[in-house]
Amino acid sequence: MLENYSFGSKVILAILFAILLFMILRYVIKLVEIAYVIKHKKPLYTHFYFFKRKLSTSQKSILKRKFSFYNRLPKAHKLYFEHRLASFIKDKDFLGRQGVIVSEEMKVLISATAVMLTFGFRDFYIGLISKIVIYPKEFYSKSNNAYHKGEFNPKFKALVLSWEDFEKGYENGNDNLNLGIHEITHAIHLNSMKERDVSSTIFSDSFKELSELLSRHEQIREALISSEYFRRYAFTNQFEFLAVAIESFIETPQEFKSQFPVVYKKVKQMLNFDFADY
Repeated sequence: MLENYSFGSKVILAILFAILLFMILRYVIKLVEIAYVIKHKKPLYTHFYFFKRKLSTSQKSILKRKFSFYNRLPKAHKLYFEHRLASFIKDKDFLGRQGVIVSEEMKVLISATAVMLTFGFRDFYIGLISKIVIYPKEFYSKSNNAYHKGEFNPKFKALVLSWEDFEKGYENGNDNLNLGIHEITHAIHLNSMKERDVSSTIFSDSFKELSELLSRHEQIREALISSEYFRRYAFTNQFEFLAVAIESFIETPQEFKSQFPVVYKKVKQMLNFDFADY
């Protein structure tokens, strides 16, 4: 039958057939992943790259010296982390305010915090962040006419941080108080409500499950409040509770797991954290 067609027609038919086959394969993979997500509450795969970006020598040195999470990863995961970090830095605009000259260290450590929190996500860019604004210390915010240490402004796609307070967040790694983790969690939370990629969906659905769990079980709620494991600010609203919970999850995972295993499990599910002893 194909003998009746010209060479050009055969090429066009082959291309159309290849496109159709690709579409069918993509649809089948999507169906398989939906079934996998429903059963396992995590993506079918997380890391897949045709090529990996590299950090500069100075960037890698900063990462090794200053970011303990990276150092706890196995070799393969370190390469994934480096690729994501280089990609995240390239994707964002870093702006200094009130005399701040944005340094390589600022870019690396703020971006590494974002990459850490999304390391279990397939899409790690946090699309709602387009620029990262750095002040030397507390800054005056027109959003509520008050001084802030940090904030996330979804309208302007801006993550705004006091560098002084960002650094303090990493001085003590087990006080469950980390400005970078807190503000980037807000960005991830809002981004997950906007996007419909698989990781955002899992994050949003898991947060809904956690909220419903806490609303149904008064005993767990009361235990959370009375334990003082979470600082009081956590109970301001759902957004602040989640940000504080993830600060605690990252900094003191074993204590979190020991005191509130059910809540810990939901947070772990949200982040798809299955590495570095979490």
